[in-house]
Amino acid sequence: MTTSTRTPAGELSATAARHLLLNMTPNGSLGADGENLFVIRRGEGPYVDDADGRRYIDGLSGLYCCQLGYSYAPEFAEAADKQLRELCFSPLWSASAHPTAIELAERLARIAPADIEHTFFSGGGAEAVETAWKIARRYHALRGETGRVKAIARRGAYHGLTIGALSLTDDPGLREPYGPGAIETRFVSHTNRFGLAPEYVDDETYTARLLAELEAAVLAEGPETIAMLIAEPVQNRGGCITPPEGYWPGLRRLADRYGFLLVADEVITAFGRLGEWFGGDRYDARPDIVTVAKGITAGYAPMGATLVSNRVVEVINQPGAVLNHGYTFAGHPLSAAIALRSLEIMERDRILDNVRGHQDHLAQRMASLADLPIVGDVRGAGFFYALQLAGDLDDGAFSDTARTDLIAGLIPRRLREAGLLARVYNRTAPLVQIAPPLISDRGLLDRIAEIIADTLDEASARL
Repeated sequence: MTTSTRTPAGELSATAARHLLLNMTPNGSLGADGENLFVIRRGEGPYVDDADGRRYIDGLSGLYCCQLGYSYAPEFAEAADKQLRELCFSPLWSASAHPTAIELAERLARIAPADIEHTFFSGGGAEAVETAWKIARRYHALRGETGRVKAIARRGAYHGLTIGALSLTDDPGLREPYGPGAIETRFVSHTNRFGLAPEYVDDETYTARLLAELEAAVLAEGPETIAMLIAEPVQNRGGCITPPEGYWPGLRRLADRYGFLLVADEVITAFGRLGEWFGGDRYDARPDIVTVAKGITAGYAPMGATLVSNRVVEVINQPGAVLNHGYTFAGHPLSAAIALRSLEIMERDRILDNVRGHQDHLAQRMASLADLPIVGDVRGAGFFYALQLAGDLDDGAFSDTARTDLIAGLIPRRLREAGLLARVYNRTAPLVQIAPPLISDRGLLDRIAEIIADTLDEASARL
């Protein structure tokens, strides 16, 4: 009889290597026994424990989902038990609905941006983006504008991995394996001014430049061909890229001038990440459509949603028009019940106030890291920050050796050894990103900043 010497994590990793295909992962590089796989077993408060019992600060909120951390499980279990005992499933299909989805849609209408009072549910963020595109196309077609078949998106942004949503991303590494995109998309600049000429530090000048570029793109494509523009209030990919003052009101003016719909992708920024129910409210965004997911259930169940303005719904709901689009599990009773409980907890425990009360302190702690030689830029808002790293070459880029040794090697390893889960990008701009749970207190935020400072100080010394 052979006794295994593997740790609990080792046993799970070996099984995963045999049977589990992971998202966005070079699965074949995990090894025959999955030796490179990180297995998380449980969570408590803002912490997670791996399968061998080591504890970490979840500095990324489980990929921007776990707004409330991991200590509310009894309340969510109670909500789930009540719902499952009453109704385990019923689809939102063919003139049929169930009370929990109806209640959630009404609740979302109360906190959504002005004039947005309708919700189409889905299973996650990419589905919410697909829905936004199909609603935009349906809206224009019903108005007789059948030529509006194009989208505008921003360079470097990410809106999901389904074929439609992927069309709105300009990353060749993500797109090319799957052939041409399903949506013809024109890409314009994002709002990252790092590395630009000094005159663009001024918000008015920079906003005018961005809006002029966008307007030129619309005119070049033909305004009558543009169905929608999609953008995140703070762009995640590329590192928590905030907009200059006046940018979102300018998008609204151009959308109104040329007749396309304005879509705010709030899959990450909604539900408190920026200290508001919807991050766009921080920047005076007035979108026609909002996509959400992740934080809507605080990570306790899968759910996405597309929130739609009254003026759009007036068109797609005209008598005889069919919204021939849907997902079997959209608005699932269990997910809807958990989303309702999450919104209730956020309101009761004043989660938004916690972010507002600590965001300036986090901003100061992150800004202090700009003094480290390896840090080129610090940007973000609320509980959502990124450090863009500067390398060993004259232009601030990383040599292949430094990128391998530091971005792919030392930095992620040292962060984890110190007990912090953060995102370290090794694509496009090299970044360290955090999005801590919204329940984090000042002491925890300080500890996150200290771990990053110690790690990047060591990395600086090796440049």
